[in-house]
Amino acid sequence: MPQRVLLVNDDTFELITLAEAMRLRGINIVGEAHTPAAAQNLFNTLKPDVVVIDAQFDHRQGITLAQSMRQSEPNLGLVLTTACPDLRLIGLREGDIPSGSQIVLKRSLSDLKSLCEAIPDSIHALQCKEDVQWVNRFASRHEKAFITTVNQLTDVQAETLRLVALGLSNGEIGRQRYVSEKSVEQIVARIAGHLGITPDRSHNLRVLMTIEYNKWIGAPRH
Repeated sequence: MPQRVLLVNDDTFELITLAEAMRLRGINIVGEAHTPAAAQNLFNTLKPDVVVIDAQFDHRQGITLAQSMRQSEPNLGLVLTTACPDLRLIGLREGDIPSGSQIVLKRSLSDLKSLCEAIPDSIHALQCKEDVQWVNRFASRHEKAFITTVNQLTDVQAETLRLVALGLSNGEIGRQRYVSEKSVEQIVARIAGHLGITPDRSHNLRVLMTIEYNKWIGAPRH
């Protein structure tokens, strides 16, 4: 019998479109939720076998929701979708994601094959006590080159890049991370070097870094 699947996504258009497309693929979608309250209520009522949830759901609280659901139902399969090939860029760590979870890049959803296969795989991975698994992480040579570059960033650099993209000044980042403004300035320069961004008088370095960051996390979201 096909797994009973609950979809959770706060982008209503994406949620509806994905649900219909998956049903056409024979996936048994039993519920769709676009708010935390609706997701929890449907989960409690419908008792799905698998939850497919956007990693950036409710300002990255989707992971907290997934953890709560897995704690409530230890045999629950989990599939996360994300536009970002490095979760550190959206303030998440793979260590926070429940074991056996399948992470599917949205760039690989064009034919839905990877997502549909990840649903039963999430159950199998959990039963076999496997770690978190990325599905089709590299959709292209360019993406592979990017993730190789991003993986070279330290955790501090990845978090600093995220804060720069959020519009925080070096002073604000320094106060948040308990380091000097000068240290932040040096970290920002190293990040730019890793990403191949060369500052000049005609282009603002932080703007260029933010553009690069937003491109890879799938922004804008609405």
